[in-house]
Amino acid sequence: MAKSPKQNPAEDEENAKPVVNDKRRIDPETGELRPEAAEAASDGDITEEDIALLAEAERDLVAEYRDRAARAEAELANFRTRVERDRSANREAVIAEVLRSMLPALDDLDRADSHGDLAGTPMEMVSQKLRASFERYGVTAVGVVGETFDPSRHEAMVRLPSAEAQGETVAEVIEGGYILGERLIRPAKVAVSVPADE
Repeated sequence: MAKSPKQNPAEDEENAKPVVNDKRRIDPETGELRPEAAEAASDGDITEEDIALLAEAERDLVAEYRDRAARAEAELANFRTRVERDRSANREAVIAEVLRSMLPALDDLDRADSHGDLAGTPMEMVSQKLRASFERYGVTAVGVVGETFDPSRHEAMVRLPSAEAQGETVAEVIEGGYILGERLIRPAKVAVSVPADE
């Protein structure tokens, strides 16, 4: 077997170095267009029309992203409004439910007060504090003798025909009703006076 002739060590060293061909059009150190790229551009590689088309495409892309950003911002604002509205409604519903659960105790205190059993007792202060708490949350009573009967706020337990009645009016409040803002917590149970001819 014949041995291959040994190569010159200087040639080995020359062949071992990597060769780098930088084909970038813009010089990374100066930021200027390299002369070879300028020649290629003048030879018809990149025309003024190409540059104008690229600029227009870039403007369109920027406009599209601005539009997307504006829509996303509007959606976020709508989401925040919706969350705040839902949070407020949930808060009102929870308050209404808590107050509704306390109404039987308030009814008992009302009955005791109407019989004179609260006057001068510690329970009178409890009743006052409970009523103050209801007022602080904006709870108002519904159902007053003489007011017009409203089926959305009153529950008619009895109809009392009367010759003096001009329309349906509350003749007696059997159990008081309450509203919180626009939300009905409990309708008032009432006796309704109606014209005798109905």
